[in-house]
Amino acid sequence: MRTRSVLLALAVAVVLPVVAWGQPAPKIDNDFVQRTFGKDFTMVPEVGARVGDLDGDGVEDAVIAARCKNPLLDQGEYNYTVIDPYYTFFGYGDPKVTTSFVDDNQLRRGLVVLIIHGAGPEAWRSATPKAKFVMINLPYTALSVRHMKVGKKVVEAIYCEEGNALRESSAVFFDGKKYRYVPMGSSME
Repeated sequence: MRTRSVLLALAVAVVLPVVAWGQPAPKIDNDFVQRTFGKDFTMVPEVGARVGDLDGDGVEDAVIAARCKNPLLDQGEYNYTVIDPYYTFFGYGDPKVTTSFVDDNQLRRGLVVLIIHGAGPEAWRSATPKAKFVMINLPYTALSVRHMKVGKKVVEAIYCEEGNALRESSAVFFDGKKYRYVPMGSSME
């Protein structure tokens, strides 16, 4: 009996990380990004895109790494909302103000995360998705979609490797109303 329990635990430990990282998003390229969010956005191919169910509705959503100089410019035309959960965590959440903050790190300047909440059978590919967000000021060098425990509930969240000297990481999750930033600490390597 004990042997079965150990084997089951090993099987779960091997399978869970593969499922938890989120699947790479197929057919997301720079043309898709510009058709969906505007010509000022360019995809960051070295970070890429992931899919998962961020809002918990059972429909696949997309998370895309991108760059943009002025994300507020086309939000009316392309029907997306600019959000800043990073500075909201620190008490300065108004994107009209926080877009003007200067980041000394040249690699992070203009970095955004594009999120598409899917709708219907086409999910995030739908011509009229449930919602679109442009997340600004989030420090990252890599993104993944994984399961995260929030209280007693397990949700899918965007995990960010921040790529600084401390190898810090963080997560952003949807609480049903808005996206929330959570620092996760440093790597123990």
